[in-house]
Amino acid sequence: MGKIIAIVNQKGGVGKTTSAVNLTAALHDQGKRVLLCDFDPQANASSGMGISRRASHTSYDVIINRIPARKAVVRTEWGDVIPSSSALAGASVELIGMDRREFVLKEALESLKAEYDYIFIDCPPSLELLTLNGLCACEQILIPVQCEYYALEGLSDLMATMRAVKKRLNPNLSIFGVLLTMFDGRTNFSSQVAQEVRKHFPGKVFANVIPRNVRLAEAPSYGEPVTTYDRHSRGAIAYQAVAEEIIRQGQK
Repeated sequence: MGKIIAIVNQKGGVGKTTSAVNLTAALHDQGKRVLLCDFDPQANASSGMGISRRASHTSYDVIINRIPARKAVVRTEWGDVIPSSSALAGASVELIGMDRREFVLKEALESLKAEYDYIFIDCPPSLELLTLNGLCACEQILIPVQCEYYALEGLSDLMATMRAVKKRLNPNLSIFGVLLTMFDGRTNFSSQVAQEVRKHFPGKVFANVIPRNVRLAEAPSYGEPVTTYDRHSRGAIAYQAVAEEIIRQGQK
């Protein structure tokens, strides 16, 4: 039975989608069955996996038009994807009048759990109804945190939301891991931020960090993960190492 992990941080620009794409690809390289559900209206994870913005069915169709999730799955050489589209931007309003509106995504993904080892949900950079669906659909969350001055800003809001969801809607929700991104080993500052994050999340921060890397920024424009674009780059090696950590964590 697959593990469903929501990748979430309401602060934009922290490497959330980059992590969703490259962890999907890195785990797929390790022989794991992986599905990436793009639940962000910007659809950057979809294009990062080489999927056209004119996909036949998207996550919008799954939650609003209630098509079976399986029909929306697109196979790629780096793993399976349920793509997104800009139509998802209006879905929060459309969900408001629905019964069990927080659980629409959970119910949609339930039929796919047995087919995958990992299902990642790339949530939008906000704490609203789409993200709430992601938090209710998953068992655990993965939080990318950039090694910059405002790293911990907003995380208290995310933790408060997580506690509320855990109390009222998803009692099994927990933190899978915190991933340090945009780490610059040339500065003491990145190390200080990393130390601060490890202090806030004891035992939850991945040992490997994601460095600042030009190849990571370039890969999406070619519609492929960095593990294919330049598998020997520092960014690709880092995501492969984190994928190995995830596998080891699952074996415990």
